[in-house]
Amino acid sequence: MQLELYQVDAFASRVFQGNPAAVVPLGAWLDDATLQAIATENNLSETAYAVPEGAGYRLRWFTPAAEVDLCGHATLGAAYVLFGQGMARGDALHFETRSGRLTVRRDGDQLVMDFPAVGAAPSAAPQALIEGLGLVPAQVFAGPDYMAVLGSEDQVRALKPDMRALARLDLRGVIVTAPGRKADFCSRFFAPKLGVPEDPVTGSAHCQLTPYWSTRLGKKELRAHQVSARGGELRCVDRGPRVEIAGRVAPYLAATITI
Repeated sequence: MQLELYQVDAFASRVFQGNPAAVVPLGAWLDDATLQAIATENNLSETAYAVPEGAGYRLRWFTPAAEVDLCGHATLGAAYVLFGQGMARGDALHFETRSGRLTVRRDGDQLVMDFPAVGAAPSAAPQALIEGLGLVPAQVFAGPDYMAVLGSEDQVRALKPDMRALARLDLRGVIVTAPGRKADFCSRFFAPKLGVPEDPVTGSAHCQLTPYWSTRLGKKELRAHQVSARGGELRCVDRGPRVEIAGRVAPYLAATITI
């Protein structure tokens, strides 16, 4: 069996920046073991699979180790591929997912994702978080991920996490964030228990980051900078129960895989 595979760099204006994602459009679902095996072989933080459903698509995301409930950069990448290959018409595309319906619309040279906002409650810092980051955060919140708030972008950039310690945490991953130097806020994201030690740019984390920084800064529209080695830029809008996350996509690879 031969399948089309596209690799793109999401939240990037040119290749070799942002977050790489693989996108595999399918006519019908393969078995889960095969979907996972392809994602493991790709060895990217996410592989997205899209199958036509109703007026849109059913979208699923796999890391090299597991299926996840929500992924931003691979959703952005999937929309880019489907629009670009003529598989989607008009200016908006609907995805049915494990996190409900997600919509992506075109806005000039950017794609804008409509995602659910994610709340987080104040939390004590687990010992594994302190050990993993090598410091005690100023604040910690618990949602789908732990969110550790630091005092400056320099602190975020300087982190050299102990991935074995972070992998012991009970939640999906760890967001580390602080006020940004050139953006409203910056962040990094670590999910070693899912086979992703550091994710270059994490759209889903901004579902949790946007409500926090919107409240803290008193503004609805925010510029975000994920300060990984590759780096990524996002535009986020707090719309109450929903969050808009916008970015660009750079195409890198179109290929055929044989399984």
